[in-house]
Amino acid sequence: MKKLLLLLNLLPGLMAASQVTFPVNGVADPRSGSFAFTNATIVKDPSTTLQKATLVIKEGRIVSVGNGSIPRDAVVVDCKGKYIYPSLIDSYSDYGLPEVQRQGGSFAFFGPQQFNSNTKGPYNWNQAIHSEVNAADLFGANDSKAQPLRELGFGTVLSHQKDGIARGTGVVATLSGKKENLVILKEKAAAFYSFSKGSSTQSYPTSMMGAVALLRQNYLDAQWYKTRPEKEGINKTLEAWNEVQALPQIFETADKWSGLRADRIGDEFGVQYIIKGGGNEYQRIKEIAATKAPYILSLNFPDAQKVEDPADARFVAWSDLAHWELAPVNPAAFEKEKIPFALTTADLKDPKTFWPNLRKAILAGLSEKTALEALTTTPAAFLKIADKVGRLEPGYVANFLITTGNLFAEKTTLLENWIQGERYDVNAKNSTELKGQYTLNITGEGVTQYRLEVKSNSLATVTAQGPLTTKFSSDGNLIALSFSLKPTTKVIGTGQKDSVFENKQAGALIRLSGMNYGTNWQGVGTNENGAPVSWTATLVGETAAGKDSSRPVWTKPEAPVVYPFNAYGNAALPQQETILIKNATVWTNEADGVQEQTDVLVKAGKIAQIGKGLSAAGARVIDGTGKYLTPGIIDEHSHIAAFSINEGAQSVTSEVRIGDNLNPDDINIYRQLSGGVTSSQILHGSANTIGGQSQLIKLRWGADAEGLKFKGADPFIKFALGENVKRTAATQGNSRYPDTRMGVYEVLNDAFQRARDYEKALKAGDKTLRRDLELDALVEILDKKRFITCHSYVQSEILGLISVAEKFGFKVNTFTHILEGYKVADRIKQHGANVSTFSDWWAYKNEVQDAIPYNAAIMYRLGLNVCINSDDAEMARRLNQEAAKTVKYGNVPEEEAFKMVTLNPAKALHIDDRTGSIKVGKDADLVLWSAPPLSIYARALYTLVDGTVYFDQEKDRQQRQQIAAERNRLIQKMLAAVKGGAPAVPAKPTAQVVLHCEDHEHADGVLAADAFDF
Repeated sequence: MKKLLLLLNLLPGLMAASQVTFPVNGVADPRSGSFAFTNATIVKDPSTTLQKATLVIKEGRIVSVGNGSIPRDAVVVDCKGKYIYPSLIDSYSDYGLPEVQRQGGSFAFFGPQQFNSNTKGPYNWNQAIHSEVNAADLFGANDSKAQPLRELGFGTVLSHQKDGIARGTGVVATLSGKKENLVILKEKAAAFYSFSKGSSTQSYPTSMMGAVALLRQNYLDAQWYKTRPEKEGINKTLEAWNEVQALPQIFETADKWSGLRADRIGDEFGVQYIIKGGGNEYQRIKEIAATKAPYILSLNFPDAQKVEDPADARFVAWSDLAHWELAPVNPAAFEKEKIPFALTTADLKDPKTFWPNLRKAILAGLSEKTALEALTTTPAAFLKIADKVGRLEPGYVANFLITTGNLFAEKTTLLENWIQGERYDVNAKNSTELKGQYTLNITGEGVTQYRLEVKSNSLATVTAQGPLTTKFSSDGNLIALSFSLKPTTKVIGTGQKDSVFENKQAGALIRLSGMNYGTNWQGVGTNENGAPVSWTATLVGETAAGKDSSRPVWTKPEAPVVYPFNAYGNAALPQQETILIKNATVWTNEADGVQEQTDVLVKAGKIAQIGKGLSAAGARVIDGTGKYLTPGIIDEHSHIAAFSINEGAQSVTSEVRIGDNLNPDDINIYRQLSGGVTSSQILHGSANTIGGQSQLIKLRWGADAEGLKFKGADPFIKFALGENVKRTAATQGNSRYPDTRMGVYEVLNDAFQRARDYEKALKAGDKTLRRDLELDALVEILDKKRFITCHSYVQSEILGLISVAEKFGFKVNTFTHILEGYKVADRIKQHGANVSTFSDWWAYKNEVQDAIPYNAAIMYRLGLNVCINSDDAEMARRLNQEAAKTVKYGNVPEEEAFKMVTLNPAKALHIDDRTGSIKVGKDADLVLWSAPPLSIYARALYTLVDGTVYFDQEKDRQQRQQIAAERNRLIQKMLAAVKGGAPAVPAKPTAQVVLHCEDHEHADGVLAADAFDF
């Protein structure tokens, strides 16, 4: 049987017989492809291992597994000492599909745009949605691209076209070299989605929130399409969308937040996605587990960075350093939380890193059993092909591996990958130099051992009692070896002679040929007498030229997982406390005014008591002597904590929501807490007349996206007027309407007329009405359920919007920026709007030439509710000082000036019953300052949100020392890894992206334009 095995290793794989639909060019091969693999350790599935067992296959299928009888027509292969595993399954591939042709840039923030799809035919209006694409129609087996996957052990892939937001269906195929109709196991196996528009050249969407809105609208459109009136015609994209909903739904994401975002979309429409993760989900694994979503995980761990130069190292973010160390724990984190997951080769820069990275994951805590499940049974279950592949069972496709040992052991060699009963050599090293010291065993009547030193593919020496004349050649795969024997006498013991070569003719040749299986070679040949022999050669040491002395040693991670995953994150989320602040000067913002030497008790997140001599058992006491306690600052106009700000492709984008793309990791949350900010309205930008829906947040540092949201607050939306809307800065012509201020008002009139007609149809109960997310938001404005914050500068535009609002019966809640507000303050007051302005910005672009620093004071004197806002992450850290400028410019009383960043924005945002002042029953959003709050010397010592201390200056000092020590440890570890031979890339300083009104990002998160004005 050994001879049969060795002979088989030298023969090409036998094709499994089947009913052939292709003509035969030559002589047909009628062999049935029946094999029996005996004496193997067979891993049937991750839970079942059989010893000294037999696997029988025929015609590309498994006949039996265990100790059954061997068919008479089977070729028997002795697998003593070998292991047999199911071939692996990659559930996220694009194998066999043509490369997507990506055209040039699709969106210019200013200048010409593409508004309509350029896809011909009755398809979706947006070319990033192409549910009608079926990978099976595009699929073609490609042996050269299949080979690297086969060499990793994969036998089956789920392949799809990785392009667009809705990508169509994927095909399950084997990695066989057979024709396609034998390769495809399942034609439509899953439907695919992402947040990336891919090769679409259409302008919309340009942001993450736009991609979310587009997906939500398409779900609604598909539901409507099922019962559409006949006059609406045919839409093949929506037809396909509906048809594929019964398939597994797979959603590609780039990071942990995108995974949670995708799951929320699925929850809204009753879909449980299988999420293709981005690799950092361990940072929010509890939230991931709560979604109940299965995952597909890549092993694309980040390379070390070259941080030898301290000037480079200092700009690499702590989060990047820590993620480099922690990334391998990602699969183990999923296993610990019992989240089903499959593993994929997707995203790997080099497929050869798959096994080293998987072994890193195992060292980091992933069990071998779960790893095997993630590569076999789990993806088979995800794709509903568990009756075909993923296990070794009778009737299953004959996809299996033969290895020298435990599949996950570093020294194990993967010898063969059988796919649909066809044998593929795996470890052949084509065009690779062979160097090293080998033990050569030749088996005939007995076993004779030699030493073999290979110096190159054409030079080697066999040694017995001395060097033997040797001829050697190899192409890296096939090996040919011959050597001459010399008469030799070997003495054993005392006086006894063992004539090992004594009777052999000098110069007799031993001829061997075989295959290179990496560290193990084997084959057949003839001895000096011409009798058949078998042989093996095992690597025992490498020559100096071949030795990999630089192989890096990977060690387990030590960096903590903190919330958020940022240098200033916390190992555990801060908790609400009962806190008693004693003897402070309290700025109440209420009728009581400023109270000296006063105590404030905080309990269960609320202000419980205000007075003197208060006490509370078990409370944390903070000495406020000589310090100043105020309500937390509220920023009415902010752009922090979001992945994108503008959806600028259309004039009206009221369907997009800032709340769909919050970024809880933004360091500006922490920085602004250090400046006393406790709440911020995160606004859409000013790229279009009617922008997106706002999101009011509380600065709960460490909370996830949902945890940041200010629950129960009224919803707002951003409008804009002026130069940004009409694209004043366009250098190549603006193709998007409007192009003038006149056009802006027509956009507003048209939008609200459409909304009024839409609302009328809704109230009439029109069952054929297509639900429109854009118009839904506008109807909320008409019904006074959503409120407007409008970017504005010039008096004529302010008056124009007021006239449109009054025409349609709604009110502009807040005019923000409003730098010519002092000119029309009386009309704004008559309309009933709030105003939110800069303290002293002017002359930074044409439409603010008439801005003056007395604006806020004048509007205050005329009785308007005046707020001072930031519109800038840096300014928000000193809004107390911005408010103080109104004292200088206009002699606004100090308490009234401070209200412009506390109580007044609370009123403008309709949350003054919850926050903005220190009053019993209100939320405990408080700041304890070192000096009077309007002073340039005032520092926030403690910042509380809902009674939780989110910023503590003393803790911050300690944290800075800890961060420095941890950075140094990580940098030293990275330097050692690079020195040890780990792959490395140039240091990548982390750019701090600070978004403003005019900033724009593509839907896949790439910043496309820098801010130039506000």
